Amino acid sequence: MRALARLVPALALVTGLLGAAAPARAAQAPPGKQPEAVGWGGAVASVDADATAAGLEVLRRGGNAVDAAVATAAALGVTEPYSAGIGGGGYFVHYDARTGKVETIDGRETASRTADSALFLENGTPLPFADAVTSGLSVGVPGTAATWQEALRRWGSRNLDEVLKPAERIAERGFTVDQTFRDQTAGNQARFQDFPASRALFLPDGQLPVVGSTFRNPDLAATYRELGRTGTAALYRGPIGADVVRTLQHPPVDPASGRNARPGKVDTADLAAYRVRVQEPTHVTYRGLDVYGIAPSSSGGTTVGEALNVLAANGAAKLTDPAAYDHQYLEASRIAFADRNRWVGDPSAVQVPTRQLLDPRYAAARACLIDPDRALTSPLAPGDPYHPAACASSGQPAAEPYEGQSTTHLTVADRWGNVVAYTLTIEQTGGSGITVPGRGFLLNNELTDFDFAPLTPGVPDPNLPGPGKRPRSSISPTIVLKDGRPYLALGSPGGATIITTVLQVLTGRVDRGLTLEQAIAAPRASQRNTAATQAEPAFLASPEAARLQALGHVFAAVPEIGAATGVERHPDGSWTAAAEPVRRGGGAAAVLRPAR
Repeated sequence: MRALARLVPALALVTGLLGAAAPARAAQAPPGKQPEAVGWGGAVASVDADATAAGLEVLRRGGNAVDAAVATAAALGVTEPYSAGIGGGGYFVHYDARTGKVETIDGRETASRTADSALFLENGTPLPFADAVTSGLSVGVPGTAATWQEALRRWGSRNLDEVLKPAERIAERGFTVDQTFRDQTAGNQARFQDFPASRALFLPDGQLPVVGSTFRNPDLAATYRELGRTGTAALYRGPIGADVVRTLQHPPVDPASGRNARPGKVDTADLAAYRVRVQEPTHVTYRGLDVYGIAPSSSGGTTVGEALNVLAANGAAKLTDPAAYDHQYLEASRIAFADRNRWVGDPSAVQVPTRQLLDPRYAAARACLIDPDRALTSPLAPGDPYHPAACASSGQPAAEPYEGQSTTHLTVADRWGNVVAYTLTIEQTGGSGITVPGRGFLLNNELTDFDFAPLTPGVPDPNLPGPGKRPRSSISPTIVLKDGRPYLALGSPGGATIITTVLQVLTGRVDRGLTLEQAIAAPRASQRNTAATQAEPAFLASPEAARLQALGHVFAAVPEIGAATGVERHPDGSWTAAAEPVRRGGGAAAVLRPAR
C-alpha cells in the first residue's frame, strides 16, 4: 500500500462525502495507468496495466467478454500473485447479451472432505491466526482454474490455451516492479524467507525486488502452458494437482527457520471431486434498476442487496443533505452486517435464508431501527428474516470475524454487450505464503475465512469449518441492468470492506449524481456492525464527518478501503471503464476504440 501521505491529498481532491460534488478528474494516475477510458468496442478495468492490456488484446482479436476476463485474470495471477492466481478461487458474474440473463459461478475454495469444525483447534483451543494462515491447514481446494474452464465452456468463444497466451508471455518476459509490489513483498518477507520456493521466486538473492526492475516467473509460464495444453485436468487430476497436494500436506519449510508450518488435509481425491457451482444470482430492484450479485457461499449479494432495500425503505435517495444521506448509508450497512454475520454461510451445509434476507418487507422491518437523529450502537442484534417484525431483533449479536484485505477485481464488457464482473483471491496478501515448488504460484489461505470457533457463545454460527464446505466470503461482483440492458458492473477487493465499497460506489453513482470514476475515487467509510466505523483520512477531514460524529458515529482511521473497478454503458452504446486513481497504486482502465 502507498504511504498515508500520498493517499490523503489525492483523495481529498474528491470533495465531501457520498453526496458532495467531485471534480471531473479526481487524481493523477500513476505512470502507465489511467483511471478512466471512454469509447467503443469493449472495455476492461483492473488494478494492473499489463492485465488490462491482456484483456484488451483478446477483445481486439475478436474474443468476447468472458474470453477477455479469463485472460485478464490469468495475467493478474502473474502481476498480482499475492492477491490472485490458480492457487485460489473467486466468484464470476456474467451478463449474456443474447439471452438477457445474468448467471454466476461460485468458484470458492473448499475444505477437505475430512475437515470438521475442529479444523483450527489444538487441544480444544483455536490456533493463533498467524499460525493458521502460514500452514497447509489454511489451504482449500483451488477453484480459479475450474472457474475459467467453466466460464469459457458456457459463454466463451476461445479455448483456454488461447486466452492464457498473454499471461504466459508476461510471466516469461517479465513485468516492471512497482512500489505496491515491492511493499507487498516486504510485508511478506519474513514468511517468504522460511519457504525456499517462495524465497527463490519473490526474494531473489535474498533481497526485495527493486522498483523499476523486471520480475519474471518462468515456472508459472510453464504451468500456464501445461494448463492450456491439457486443460484443467492437469490441476484437478494430474501432475500440477499432485504437486499442490504434496506441498500443502508437507509444507516445504526451511528447517533452520524454526517455523511450525502445519500440514493440511486436502488430498488428491478432494481435488478430483471439486466442482464449481453455476447458480442463480441474488437480485433486488433499486430505483428502477435490477441489481444482480453473487449468492451464498458469498455474503456479498445478500448484504449489498439488503442494505439497498433498507435505503429504499427509508427513501434515502431523496435526501439532499450529504450528512443525512451518509448516516442512512452507514446504518443500512450496520443492519445488513448484523444479519449477514448471523445467517450467511455455505448453503450446502447450513440453511441460509437468502430469499428472506432480500425481501423488501424484511428490509422495511429492519429500516425502522434507523433514527435520523442518532446513530445505532454496535454490535447490533440480528433480525429474524423468517418472522420479520417491525424494529425487532432476534437473539444475541454475532461478532465480526477477521477477513483478509487482499483479493483483486476486474470488470469487462465487449462490443456485443456481454459483461463480466469477476473477483478472485488467494485470501490475504501473499495467501499462505507457500509457493508450489516448480509451479510458480502461491497457495491460498482461504480456509481461515471460516470461524475457528463459534464467534458468540450460544449463537449458532453458520461459518464453522466442515467437510467439503466453502468458507463464507464477502466478495461482491455486481451487475446492474436498466430496462433489461447493462448499465453498470463493478466490484472490489478488501475483505469484508468489499461489501461496503460496492455499496458506496453504487449508491454514489445512482443516488448522488457522481460519475463512475468520481464514485470510485470518493472517500470511503465502512460500517460492518462494529463499534467504530473504519474511514479514510479524506472522509474524516470532511465537514460531514463532524456532523456524523455529533449523531453518535465513532470513526477509526485506516489508510485506504478497497480498490474498485467498473464499467458503465451509455445510451449511445459506448462504454466507460473506470478504476482507482490512487488506491493500491492506481488501476488501469481501457477501451478498444477510445472516444478521445
